[in-house]
Amino acid sequence: MPRPLWSGAISFGLVTIPVKLMSATEDRSVHFHQVHTEDLGRVRVRKYCEAEDREVSAAEIGKGYEVSKDTLVAVTDEELEKMPLPTAKAIEIVAFVPAASIDPVRLSGDSYFLRYDGQVAAKPYALIARALARNTKVAVAKLAWHGRERLVLLRVRDGALVAHVLKWDDEVRDPSELAPKEAKVTDSEIDEALRLIDSMATDDISGYRDEYRQALEAVLEAKAEGRQPPEPSTEAEEPGDKVVDLMAALQESVRKAQAARAEDGGDAEVHEMPKKPAAGKPAKKTPVKKTAKKTATAKKSARRQRGA
Repeated sequence: MPRPLWSGAISFGLVTIPVKLMSATEDRSVHFHQVHTEDLGRVRVRKYCEAEDREVSAAEIGKGYEVSKDTLVAVTDEELEKMPLPTAKAIEIVAFVPAASIDPVRLSGDSYFLRYDGQVAAKPYALIARALARNTKVAVAKLAWHGRERLVLLRVRDGALVAHVLKWDDEVRDPSELAPKEAKVTDSEIDEALRLIDSMATDDISGYRDEYRQALEAVLEAKAEGRQPPEPSTEAEEPGDKVVDLMAALQESVRKAQAARAEDGGDAEVHEMPKKPAAGKPAKKTPVKKTAKKTATAKKSARRQRGA
């Protein structure tokens, strides 16, 4: 596990649970340096003071807030640390809400593991983790960190508490104006789209890989060894504005999805259960197929020949 980024306590009613916060994810992206293309010399970003026209060190750099075009107010780290926030060293749980009620757009992408801090914290930590695991609710809490108060969602994963940073209400834009107003969709097209959704449904997304990163690493490896980078196997089709038959496209997509699932060993077809007969009516006998009758007759002949 990486080193802790924050230490404090979870405030759960009158229960206090000392914890340490650590990053739950890691960046596996390929990163580049800025270089001078002529000689591959590193290009550095230097910090200059406009007033003195000179480069300044990190120790000389502080925070300033622009109250007007030509007026800045200096704010020190000490002043920020002394702000009277109850969540300065605590993750204060304020409510429990259904997990389905959290709009995914509010998730900022920052996720952290919470580790209990000390043996005394083990029991209350396990208590809240198991309580959350037994229902469909998640905890919503406040946390002051990195110069601002944050809203976080607490849930359980494999017995450990996970914190996901949430956007505040006023940080989420209203998307209503983006929805197409004039587009008309038929019920048949919606039904076909639902068939496509069902044919592509899965409970496990662990098998997906970052193909762009793999291709980029192959290019970098080839260049480092003085080889030509690998040629792309297929060319991606450029998206266009061409008009397509929506229903035909949906039906073909369903066919391909079902075929792909059949190749992976999944269920490609959905079979309807036989309908139960109405009360008072005898059940219809299922006619015996001729092929099955021929097979049974052939088996009886074979047994007679073996006994002869």
